[in-house]
Amino acid sequence: MQVDLNADMGESFGPWTMGDDAALLHTVTSANIACGAHAGDPDVMAETMGIALERGVGIGAHPGFADIQGFGRRRIDIPLKSLQNSIRCQVGASLGMARALGAEVRHIKLHGALGNMTSENEEMARGCYEAALSAHPDAIIMVLAATAQERAARSLGARFACEIFADRAYNADATLVDRRKPGAVIHDANLAGNRMVEMVKAQAIITEDGTRIDTPIDSICCHGDTPEAVEIAASVRRTLEAEGISVKMFEGRTG
Repeated sequence: MQVDLNADMGESFGPWTMGDDAALLHTVTSANIACGAHAGDPDVMAETMGIALERGVGIGAHPGFADIQGFGRRRIDIPLKSLQNSIRCQVGASLGMARALGAEVRHIKLHGALGNMTSENEEMARGCYEAALSAHPDAIIMVLAATAQERAARSLGARFACEIFADRAYNADATLVDRRKPGAVIHDANLAGNRMVEMVKAQAIITEDGTRIDTPIDSICCHGDTPEAVEIAASVRRTLEAEGISVKMFEGRTG
C-alpha cells in the first residue's frame, strides 16, 4: 500500500513569510504551489519550485480566487467565464516558471474557498477543470475525494488523484468542516498521523460523526500555513511508514 503526501505552499509574499516551505519539502512528495492570485509572487514561486525540483518533489499549480487579503478563503461570486480565464492565467504562470527552471508541473489543485465551492458544485468544478486542462492538457487533477470535484474529473475523463486532509475535520458528505467552527482544523500532530493511518488502511474518509465514506485515497494534504505544518507532515509520514505504508508520488487514475 502506498500514498502521496502533499502540502500547499509558495504562499509567502514579498517580505511576508507564510509557512516553512523548505522544511516541508524534506518530507512531502508533492507540492501545490500558489500561482500569485490568492498568495505568492514570482520570486516565491521560483524559489519554491527550485527547491522542489532539487528534492525530487512533484510540482503542482495551486490556483485560487484573486483575493490576497482574504488568502483565497473568502467565497466570491464571479462569472464562470471570468473564473476560467483567471485559472488559465494562473496555470500558465506556473507552467512558464517551471519551464524556465527545467521543471514540470504534474498536477493542478484548486485552493481554499474555490476548492470548497467546487467540492459542492459539480458544474462549477467541471468548468474550472476544463479551464485548467485547456492550459495544461496533461495535468493530473487533484480532487477532494468523494465530492463533486471527483465526479467532475471523472465526467471529463481526466487523470485525477483523490486527496484527503490530515489537518481538517470532515462533514458527513465528505466536504470539510467550516474553518470557523471549533475542531475544524487539527493541530495535534500525533492525532493527524494516527487518523491518516486509519483512513488509508480503510480506504475511507471517517468523519466527525463516525460516518465512513469509502473512497480511493491517493494523496494526503497538510496545509503549509498552519503553525504545526512541519510537525504534522513529519508525524503523518512517520506514522504511515511505521505501519508499512509507502509514501510516494501519486501516478493519477482515470474513470
